[in-house]
Amino acid sequence: MGPRSLPAAPRTGNPPVHAPPRAIFCGRCEGFNPNDYRGEAMDAVVVGAGVVGLSTAIRLQEAGWKVRVWTAHHPLRTVSAVAAAIWYPYRARPPKRVYGWACRTYDAFRELEKEDPRNGVRMVAGVEYWRNAKPKMWHDKQLREAAQCQELPCDREGFAGRHRFTAPVAEMPVYLSWLMRRVADAGGVIESRRITALADVRLKGKTRPLVVNCTGLGALQVMLDRDMYPIRGQVVIVENPGLTEWVAAVDEETATYVIPRSRDCVLGGTSQKYDWNLEPDADSARSILERCIALVPEVAGARVLEQRVGLRPARKKVCLEADETQRVIHNYGHGGAGMTLSWGCADEVAKIAEKLR
Repeated sequence: MGPRSLPAAPRTGNPPVHAPPRAIFCGRCEGFNPNDYRGEAMDAVVVGAGVVGLSTAIRLQEAGWKVRVWTAHHPLRTVSAVAAAIWYPYRARPPKRVYGWACRTYDAFRELEKEDPRNGVRMVAGVEYWRNAKPKMWHDKQLREAAQCQELPCDREGFAGRHRFTAPVAEMPVYLSWLMRRVADAGGVIESRRITALADVRLKGKTRPLVVNCTGLGALQVMLDRDMYPIRGQVVIVENPGLTEWVAAVDEETATYVIPRSRDCVLGGTSQKYDWNLEPDADSARSILERCIALVPEVAGARVLEQRVGLRPARKKVCLEADETQRVIHNYGHGGAGMTLSWGCADEVAKIAEKLR
């Protein structure tokens, strides 16, 4: 018996502009029975349905692969749905590869904004401040040119400098729903399937499909990858008091940001390594509000709508590589930059996949 259909996608924060069709996401099936797919053609299975997994699935479809996406959680229940989702290569290494992926993703988002106004992506101008030295990443010429950074005289006490640039911002519940629809429109299926190892992705009587591992923090279990660890992020969602530009102040330990969206503002944040707590913390929320009000006084008094917590899938360096003997491509460990690196990494996966056909 095949997977059961689920009701419309769960709502997280702002509801999607249009809920994904019921057929996009199939119901829960604990474990995997190879008999489910006897006689069915399938070229590739993407494991994981956050922003990285869905973007990767789309690029594979565009390259001619028939794709299924397997996920332990509905896309709107992944850490991607919690993200403030402003383009910024945060907590991801190694620098050279990360900056290249980030630049390609920037270009992709710029095109997406033009392509479909319903996808939840906007190019938003804003200002970043730094307290001591300019963040190291902005010494990269390619990155500066992609974002068209304009350094400005500092206008606030307590900061050493600032610059202005335009960054892609994605309203994630809307954007993830749009990505799901893109996968479905190209003939793909997103299914809820739990696996404990990539070896579980098999077809009885068929050649092993290409498997793309986009499991994020799940790589701790699926890959027994001990280089993976969580970085806890907490945000506070407030009513938008009329802001149209983002403001951020980033240093080595803390990122403070105010990201306006169509109906609300995301205030952040925290960056707590090895912290698995998914419950909102009152002290963290208080600190976020105090820092954000100091940075953007207009948010003082804005009604708090909700708090969210997510665990960024951090690693010493992003794992994007192929195991050709197993027909597996790994694409995980993006830290706080999943959205920022999503399309660049998806492009690289598609190129590697061509060699494994």
